[in-house]
Amino acid sequence: MRRVAYVVLPVALATGLMVWHFLPRLAALALIVRVAKQEGPWARLARLAAAKVHEGPIFSISTRHGPMEARLYRPEKPARRTTILVPGVHMDGINEERLVGLARELAASGMQVLTVAPPDLARYRITPDSTDMLEDAVAWASARADLAPDGRVGLMGISFSGGLALVAAGRPAVRDRIAFVLSFGGHDDLGRVLRYLCQGSTDALPSATEARVLATGGANITIPKPHDYGGVVTLLNLAERAVPNSQVAPLQQAITVFLQASSIDRLDPAKSEAVFARARHLGDALPDPARTLMTYVNQRNVEKLGETIAPWLATIELPPALSPARSPAPTAPVFLLHGADDSVVPASETLFLARRLRQTTRVRALASRLITHAEVNRSAAIAEIWRLSDFWQDLMAR
Repeated sequence: MRRVAYVVLPVALATGLMVWHFLPRLAALALIVRVAKQEGPWARLARLAAAKVHEGPIFSISTRHGPMEARLYRPEKPARRTTILVPGVHMDGINEERLVGLARELAASGMQVLTVAPPDLARYRITPDSTDMLEDAVAWASARADLAPDGRVGLMGISFSGGLALVAAGRPAVRDRIAFVLSFGGHDDLGRVLRYLCQGSTDALPSATEARVLATGGANITIPKPHDYGGVVTLLNLAERAVPNSQVAPLQQAITVFLQASSIDRLDPAKSEAVFARARHLGDALPDPARTLMTYVNQRNVEKLGETIAPWLATIELPPALSPARSPAPTAPVFLLHGADDSVVPASETLFLARRLRQTTRVRALASRLITHAEVNRSAAIAEIWRLSDFWQDLMAR
């Protein structure tokens, strides 16, 4: 009996230590499977591993620019860390379906999540006010013992809010209150991204050798043809330069309806067609030059729209609050996650971010072929899944 114990106990102990060692990785893998809405036996196991989540009501956080909607997702057991999660440019704000799904799954993995939505982003506008409101949200949450026992919170921004989150995290008033910051499909230089959306090109990329050093999967990055969505958002934000004053509001209304239809189209193509038809009707009723611009929008004519917008971009000076490249860097660890062939914010932005930020802080960057723009929804090789799970495991330990 003792001989059996001598054999069984060490084996059991080794097995237990191995399982304990891999638990964080398994949790990260389960998170990816659930976020990607996979099916099959592995997906069922991942759902079994999910903790129960309490989804709180919508409330308001006071900021220097007015109230901002927020919602708290709490796991069943007390969480060690709260992270603030910010949507990209989308009309649904904190109710955006993919944002809600990510918040729930992060909470189901043991992280407390506070979603916030600067109202300008829901109006498809990228403004310094949004950056200020993220800074205010960090100050508010980090001062609450129930959200930040150690006085620090995480900050995650998706798409264009990824860049804004990096700017907010570097501001002196809150930089010491940040445990980590994640830019998911975000930008380094907004002006450079807008030029890409109009012209399809960007600054010279690092060599393949340097790209591999800057980001896992960095050598896989491509610069595809820009998505029309980004160009349309650019036109909306530049409307005051594009048309006479009397045409600005009607053009912005027509563009907003088109963007709403694009958002609806992802989930309900049949419903979106009526909204697209309204955008065409509004465009046809405009005088020139607004009518011509709206025709390019409705026809998804990326080339013509870009050709028209590009000269205006050369005449504007964007505020530093919109670009990490022109703002103080965060001191907290930075995580950069990007789809390798993103056609809204090119993944080259993550390389430029990693190159610059690694001089002042710890940076971990991943360009993944498992990701499209700011969502996980592709099948991919096991190696891609393993890299993504390793990335999330590291982040969730902060």
